[in-house]
Amino acid sequence: MTEKKQISIATLKPNEVWKNFYALTQIPRPSKKEKKAAEYILHFGEKLGLKSVMDEIGNVIISKPATPGMEKCKGIILQAHIDMVPQANNDKKHDFEKDPIEAYIDGEWVTANGTTLGADNGIGVAAAMAVLESKNLEHGPLEVLITIDEETGMTGANNLSPAALKGEILINLDSEDEGELYVGCAGGLDGTFTFEYQKEKMPEDFTSIKLNVTELEGGHSGMDIILGRANANKTIFRLLKILANKLNARLASIEGGNIRNAIPREAVAVVAIEKNREEELNNIVNEFQKIIKSEYAGTDKKLKILVEKTKKPEEIIDKKTQTALTDAIYGCPNGVVRMSDAMPGLVETSNNLAIVKSESGKIQVKCLMRSSVDSAKLDLAEAMESVFRQAGAKVEFSGGYSGWKPNIESSILAVMQKTYKELYNKIPEIKAIHAGLECGIFGGIYPHWDMISFGPTIRHPHSPAEKVNIESVDKFWKFLTATLKNAPKKE
Repeated sequence: MTEKKQISIATLKPNEVWKNFYALTQIPRPSKKEKKAAEYILHFGEKLGLKSVMDEIGNVIISKPATPGMEKCKGIILQAHIDMVPQANNDKKHDFEKDPIEAYIDGEWVTANGTTLGADNGIGVAAAMAVLESKNLEHGPLEVLITIDEETGMTGANNLSPAALKGEILINLDSEDEGELYVGCAGGLDGTFTFEYQKEKMPEDFTSIKLNVTELEGGHSGMDIILGRANANKTIFRLLKILANKLNARLASIEGGNIRNAIPREAVAVVAIEKNREEELNNIVNEFQKIIKSEYAGTDKKLKILVEKTKKPEEIIDKKTQTALTDAIYGCPNGVVRMSDAMPGLVETSNNLAIVKSESGKIQVKCLMRSSVDSAKLDLAEAMESVFRQAGAKVEFSGGYSGWKPNIESSILAVMQKTYKELYNKIPEIKAIHAGLECGIFGGIYPHWDMISFGPTIRHPHSPAEKVNIESVDKFWKFLTATLKNAPKKE
């Protein structure tokens, strides 16, 4: 990756957006570690002479007065989140808390060198910054709300004060298909299932093998769950069940996935088998790999299962817990549970079996359940609880939030449909999204808000394949600025 390629991003059109996005790529901002980036936004607003505050939780709010003649427009809040999902390819050495993102142009797209790009939601933040610094745009009273920790807990949204903002319309800049307007989203719920295990001494006549399920496509557990991609945790436990049945393989450690809202791309297990059965293991793994690659030939063409000898651990997980864990994960619902009746083609309910990790006598399994129907989300949670409680795990649910119910009579929706038609001679599609936009939470804090979400075209967010379409950013920017100019008037 050359410096020339990095700098060229800042010169793309519209320059006012891309230069700000490039600046953000140079500031590490993984979820829960985004303070420097938030401070950068705060100082950005202060340098413009605008009222800029950081609330107690770390959200940044910047206010900009209406331009002359636009004072009677309804107040609009432009909202985006500052944090990004930290995911890197296996062969990429990158410290997301220290290293800048190596973004570059790849044909019609901007992507990153072996890591997530952070266009989710850096492009939205950059566009809001561009609006703040512009001296030519026409707009009514504006507030920009930049939230923290959207990706791993929606901490910023959940802790937003009901007195922090004055606007009546919220425009969320966190959608990922240009030409589409989003008017609803799924709610979510975190599930954590904890097994406590006894440590047993490694048998003398056993040898240790590392199994690595790797190079899966992964992706966003809301946007990409409909694609039916392989889940590394489900895959490796399917293999572990076979090895336990055929070779009496014993599990020493497991680590799969690292974030709730990303489909796990890799899982690593250390197993112990009798020394004279290594060839049998290799044959079983090779046969299983053929099967799994055939099943996922259309979604995970690079899928690999690597086998290698490894340092012999001193201890293994007791067999009772190993069996209970394997059966629970094997039986755990994963992927699309139900499609929506109300909006054809939209996932209603899903689960992402995101993380499995053994450490210090405990194994934690972490999931993210989503649904646009609250009762269906709770029903899925009950099903998950039944599976894991029967297996002897401690069950905890947290971080629940409701979905965002569509309002087809929305005034901002009417304005944006008309504006898009005037700009591009096309009526934008009206959709809901199977992901946890912050709008669902905002609606509980500010029930009077009229809300909508849109954005440029982003593909494969939450994975190192993330990319944003250059032309779509230009259309997104023109649409945003025209919408501000045509903002609804106060009644």
